[in-house]
Amino acid sequence: MKVFLAILLFACLLAVPAAAQLMKKAASTAPTAEVQTANGRLAGTALAGGIRVFKGVAFAAPPVGERRWQAPQPVQPWKDVRPATQFGPRAMQLPLFGDMNFRSNGVSEDCLYLNVWTPAKTAQERRPVLVYFYGGGFVAGDGSEPRYDGESMARQGIVAVTVNYRLGVFGFLAHPELTKESPNHASGNYGLLDQAAALRWVQQNIAAFGGDPKHVTIGGESAGSFSVSAQMASPLAKNLVVAAIGESGSLLGLQPLPTLAEAEQTGAAFATAMGANSLAALRALPAQLLLEATGKPGTPRFSAVVDGYFLPRQPSEIYAAGQQAKVPLLVGWNSQEMSAPFLLGPAPPTAENFRAAVQKLYGDRTTEMLRLYPATNEAEAEQSATDLASDRFIAYSTWKWADVQAQTGGQPVYRYLYARPRPAMTPAMGNATSGLAGGVVKGNATAPPAPPARGAVHSAEIEYALGNLASNKVFAWTPDDYQVSKTMQSYFANFIKTGNPNGAGLPTWPAASVGTAGQVLHLDVKTRVEPDQTRARYLFLEQK
Repeated sequence: MKVFLAILLFACLLAVPAAAQLMKKAASTAPTAEVQTANGRLAGTALAGGIRVFKGVAFAAPPVGERRWQAPQPVQPWKDVRPATQFGPRAMQLPLFGDMNFRSNGVSEDCLYLNVWTPAKTAQERRPVLVYFYGGGFVAGDGSEPRYDGESMARQGIVAVTVNYRLGVFGFLAHPELTKESPNHASGNYGLLDQAAALRWVQQNIAAFGGDPKHVTIGGESAGSFSVSAQMASPLAKNLVVAAIGESGSLLGLQPLPTLAEAEQTGAAFATAMGANSLAALRALPAQLLLEATGKPGTPRFSAVVDGYFLPRQPSEIYAAGQQAKVPLLVGWNSQEMSAPFLLGPAPPTAENFRAAVQKLYGDRTTEMLRLYPATNEAEAEQSATDLASDRFIAYSTWKWADVQAQTGGQPVYRYLYARPRPAMTPAMGNATSGLAGGVVKGNATAPPAPPARGAVHSAEIEYALGNLASNKVFAWTPDDYQVSKTMQSYFANFIKTGNPNGAGLPTWPAASVGTAGQVLHLDVKTRVEPDQTRARYLFLEQK
């Protein structure tokens, strides 16, 4: 599965020592809050306004040594009170995306930690729960990122949980020897198994934090949204949730997932390239060496696989058969998930160049494609190139998920299009532009400013949806941005609480109509419902 095809490499900024000392001092003097879990007692932090936060909570044993490339194992109980005041280490990953700002304690294979923000004062309150999976193409990301911070959702009366899961070669390597040693006769999908283990931890422990284990909504963006579609499809997790939120992406893409046999071949070839002639030799390799190898040109991508265990069949088949979680779904994508150069390369976005690109991709289907993606002039060609690039990248798979869930899920599906472009960057950013995943690309100080985005780029909605605009210091947020965030977060919070996003003071959001174009909520400064104009495009794209 090709989740991201063009990535700009950036290193994360290191905090200055003085700031680190201030943070350390603040953490040491912050009031504590304790809770009893099934494995032992935790001491978190009490925030202003009655919110309690517990960071770096282990939900599985460290996946190191012989547990590398095994399903997550149970946490061993502890006797003393364990501090839960710092984010745990993030999963092994290269510095790939410029918009990722981590607060975690370094990078490590020992990464299976989650974080809980709760407004509840007692264990008897039974608040609704949101479990959120981060994005990053299954190769990067972390539950400590400020844009996923759960405090704002907790202030909406929700127990918010962010979850770490294994990534890349550590999270998705399949190999014949791994399959042979597995009691489930499967390999790969360890990152998805981590998520399922976290959901089981929530079932067992979230009541202690004042959450309701029978009222758990899962959500995520990009790879996190792919993950939500996977958990809904898996027999291991589909009965652990009552609702789902997907922001940009699903496993129901134009290309099927690799089979276990195909993924095993890829894994075996990787092992050979690493000079490891056995599973033991592969496990003995340093984690950093494996990680660096995945960044070299020609190294295969490791992602979800039809392993016969976590995913018994292709997700598209599971959903078509109505064997997924039959829960309400809130789902959508952004108006500019990808830009025209993704399709056209360095060629200018002229009508002629767009028609040539379509001809190369679709051959004798070009005439029909140009009817659906018209290019009678340069402006139209640039918009159509943006639309087609976005559809091929991630919009189609999200549409397909929404469409089939409406047909076979037996529960309402609420579809949105997020269209609010980010505002200008703050003056401190200088001549910078947004990268693929919303990251910052520093430009030449003497170069003219880059043109504004044509719409909402990939990942732009996260801070708005979760109420975390103020944590992002890159953009000069305006009152309009805060109003959009208030609207979007209200829809999300209502949905998490009731399975229906509608509520007082919000434009009415109708559920999708089965088998028709239906209506879509356009989230912008003036949020409104409009007829869907895209169904014909997606029905044509999926024709073989």
